[in-house]
Amino acid sequence: MSSNPVAATVASLMPRAKEELAELVAFKSVADFEQFPRSESEGAANWVADALRAEGFQDVALLDTPDGTQSVYGCLPGPEGSRTVLLYAHYDVQPPLDEAAWVTPPFELTERDGRWYGRGAADCKGGVIMHLLALRALKANGGVPVTVKVIAEGSEEQGTGGLERYAEQHPELLAADAVVIGDSGNFRVGLPTVTTTLRGMTLVRVQVDTLEGNLHSGQFGGAAPDALAALVRVLDSLRAEDGSTTVDGLAGDAVWDGLQYDEEQFRADAKVLDGVGLIGSGTVADRIWARPAVTVLGIDCPPVVGATPSVQASARALVSLRVPPGVDAGEAAKLLQAHLESRTPWGARVAVERIGQGQPFRADAGSPAYTAMARAMAVAYPGQEMQFAGQGGSIPLCNTLGTLYPEAEILLIGLSEPEAQIHAPNESVSPEELERLSVAEALFLREYAAG
Repeated sequence: MSSNPVAATVASLMPRAKEELAELVAFKSVADFEQFPRSESEGAANWVADALRAEGFQDVALLDTPDGTQSVYGCLPGPEGSRTVLLYAHYDVQPPLDEAAWVTPPFELTERDGRWYGRGAADCKGGVIMHLLALRALKANGGVPVTVKVIAEGSEEQGTGGLERYAEQHPELLAADAVVIGDSGNFRVGLPTVTTTLRGMTLVRVQVDTLEGNLHSGQFGGAAPDALAALVRVLDSLRAEDGSTTVDGLAGDAVWDGLQYDEEQFRADAKVLDGVGLIGSGTVADRIWARPAVTVLGIDCPPVVGATPSVQASARALVSLRVPPGVDAGEAAKLLQAHLESRTPWGARVAVERIGQGQPFRADAGSPAYTAMARAMAVAYPGQEMQFAGQGGSIPLCNTLGTLYPEAEILLIGLSEPEAQIHAPNESVSPEELERLSVAEALFLREYAAG
């Protein structure tokens, strides 16, 4: 790959890329301002804005989106009459979760065993750096042949829809001929992959109330309705005996006909403990890319340490439901709510609050942009052919852009391959993947301009 001038330039820029990623990872830019200071997200947003200005972008702005966060926008004009490509990433990150489980500090980029560790290193601050590397390499080798728009979102991980609503209110802002979403990942390290489908998501908070207040379990237990037990029972109703998701009225038997995911490889990628079985039926690809999946994200109940012998009066949980393309997320949310309400036992009072939603997405993998990306990836990954895969996660903006700009070609690439362990402790990025994908993106912009 180094014989290619663009590839050689990217290789020379990697030390700078590591320094910049370290600066960006240092911001605790979690868009949950009840737990993390807003100033951390504002600092990350300003870092991205400054980086765009330094690269000659015009109209750089911090966009105040309706959910109270900021997205960063800039435009780099290309040659007269050139195509326009929108590059997307997000600078907000997931919370570090259990900081004690991190080998090195979550907001301090650390190199270990050939990978760079830190929250957001892959998802998706590394995506911001990938875009910068690609553009710098082109500028050093004849210039950027298209008009480039960059949008860096500030609340993707929260699913609160700020950028989607802003885009709908300003439909001209992000208009482009092609969109590169830098927030997915290769099927495995070294295998160039574009993601062609995304599951949508609905997020609900369910609360169960049974008593005016907690009661002594010795005096009242056995007859007094326990809210926590009622919640556990209704949550259990969301799964069949084999672990498959079962929401009343929601189909769960679709199949995936693309790249398959070997079960043993999945067990290794997911770090499933020895002797513990996978859940669901069908192939692994069916389960994670083509079918709905429910996850209980959290439960409010007394911790074991300090718990008292009490029958609980109230309990609540946060529940996520992922839905595949072909299923409307809003309809799925209605079905989930109805299921939770109808399955709550003992006449307990139940309240279901919808707090987030994103539609699923399916790309047109036969478009000219995909042909251009295939040629670019063949250079960046010598001897490898570009693969098509699904992704179980959600990027709500994709569906919004597809609706606003139906003629735009949307491609999803990124750094979140399985070893990256995004959303978990010890998230990391492969610097080799960052380098190769930056080369691929740069060459794609050339190929697309010439097409």
